[in-house]
Amino acid sequence: MTIKKLHTLILPLALTLLAAQAHAASVQLSGQVTLADLAPEGEPTNAADSVPDSVVVGGAMITVTDSRGVSVTTYSAANGAWELKQDSLQPPLTLRARAGAAYADTTLNIEPGAQSSIILQLEKLTDPKAISARLTASAHASAVDWQDADTKQDFISQCHFCHQIGNASTRVEKTEEQWRDTLERMQGYGAMLTWQNEDDFAKTLSANFNGEPVPAVRTLEMHDGLPGSVMREWSFGGPINYVHDIEISKEDGLIYGVDMSADKIWILDRTTNEIEDVQWPANDLPLGGMFAGAVAPLGTFAAYHGPHSIIEGPKGKLYTTNSLASEIGIFDPKTRETDFVKLGGDTVYPHTLRFDDQGILWFTVALSNQVGRLDPETREFTIIDLPSNGAWRWVADAMLPTILKVASWFGKEDMHVALSHHKITGEGRDVLNLPYGIDVNPIDGMIWYSKLYAGRIGKIDPKTLEVTEFETPYPAPRRLRFAKDGTLWIPSFESGVLMKFDPATETFTKSYELPVLAKGEYETPYAVAVEPSTQHVWIAANMSDRILRFDPVAETFQAYPSPTRVTFLRDFIFTPDGDVCTSNANLPASAIEGGRAKFMCLTPARN
Repeated sequence: MTIKKLHTLILPLALTLLAAQAHAASVQLSGQVTLADLAPEGEPTNAADSVPDSVVVGGAMITVTDSRGVSVTTYSAANGAWELKQDSLQPPLTLRARAGAAYADTTLNIEPGAQSSIILQLEKLTDPKAISARLTASAHASAVDWQDADTKQDFISQCHFCHQIGNASTRVEKTEEQWRDTLERMQGYGAMLTWQNEDDFAKTLSANFNGEPVPAVRTLEMHDGLPGSVMREWSFGGPINYVHDIEISKEDGLIYGVDMSADKIWILDRTTNEIEDVQWPANDLPLGGMFAGAVAPLGTFAAYHGPHSIIEGPKGKLYTTNSLASEIGIFDPKTRETDFVKLGGDTVYPHTLRFDDQGILWFTVALSNQVGRLDPETREFTIIDLPSNGAWRWVADAMLPTILKVASWFGKEDMHVALSHHKITGEGRDVLNLPYGIDVNPIDGMIWYSKLYAGRIGKIDPKTLEVTEFETPYPAPRRLRFAKDGTLWIPSFESGVLMKFDPATETFTKSYELPVLAKGEYETPYAVAVEPSTQHVWIAANMSDRILRFDPVAETFQAYPSPTRVTFLRDFIFTPDGDVCTSNANLPASAIEGGRAKFMCLTPARN
């Protein structure tokens, strides 16, 4: 190769690298958070020693955000002190301090490469409406006055299913008729409402979401594990991108997220903060797959496969449940190619998936009340029909595939809602079992699953495929997970309780109410996961913009507030370097603060 040719190759590369370095920025900041009306002015050299204890704010969130929507957050200590470091940011950069609903945010611009000590002053709010507007969804939803406990539980079950209720976008003041229109649209999404539910919900919500401020007494959460913890967030996509679950590759260390709304896999490099995406082909599927007759959300999604969950399997391949098309996807991170295994038959909506120690993939099939078993080597699969638990549920198991097929003949008219028997029988969601979470017992290899609507957990013998089910003491068991000692942890979505189950004795041994931010509020825990190194149970607390951590030995909870308003989390993963990661997948993403979906990784302080 001639020197001239070599020069023509090297020069563009060098310019690209220099440009990248020129645009990359790092910050190293520290300081203190104080009350604005009491704090001294200026920027002292040692801010932590310069302000009286009576005016400092502990537990505040200090966030640096770059132009791409990449942000890093730390939490102030009891004396208000904080430190924050981050590389690979894209200017311009902003610094924000936030501390609950009673204080206005403080925001300022910072220069790349900044190394300084800053006192961030928070102004205490006095306007009840301004304070109410900053409260989490849990405060507004809990203030709704329901006529009875059953109606409230129906509401929690169906109206909190995919998103928060009570945040700024869902507590908008509406007339009763406008609420009926909203409820009709939600039923196209899959809400299983009775006619009585429609009447009760429309009347109650129009009367309660009336624009009046909600009074709430809040204390900033503070514990020893909060200062020094760091929350990183990466915004991506647009207002309707719906990245449900994520997984980390053991081979390349990248995080992969499946986008149910656009048939994409989003790929995050936590080191460079870069995100890319891989688009799947339609493969001659109709828009919406098996749900081609649905208006929304499938009509607004540009999705044919609808990838829902993702997990790493043998040989570094990533396996996905493609809920809309009833497929298992097999994605190769090296080639960026995807193979599709069609499940066929009467399977509807494959959901959560886990591998056992033998390399066999197990997955729930939510709407047809089944569990699947796939051998990745042969790609042979077995579909296991689960107990129907009642006559009306048996009808749903038998008829739903046909109903969806017939509904597709009419175009996007939501005919599946009209053809379903959940309204005419008055049974609502109780016509479905909805197998949901699934995990493998590390002690004996048994496969355990939850049934969200039937209020049951079950086990499958992987050798005989024999099925046994157990009723749960609290309703709506969602995504369950095992600890390494064989303890099964189960979240009750509708009652805000963490259940503990011993498979050896087949008994529920204890239950724990999740901590709430104020008296009378409630939580809707979507998923739990057990951290391998500590065996702590991490919980998606989706009404209060928090991640909860439960120590099963001490039987104590710790909360990590999210810096983003409207945080609706899905499954958790744990990285080799100690991060706890998940996705902010509120549906739609436009309701999330900033209007986009997010990858989230928490680095807990190791005290």
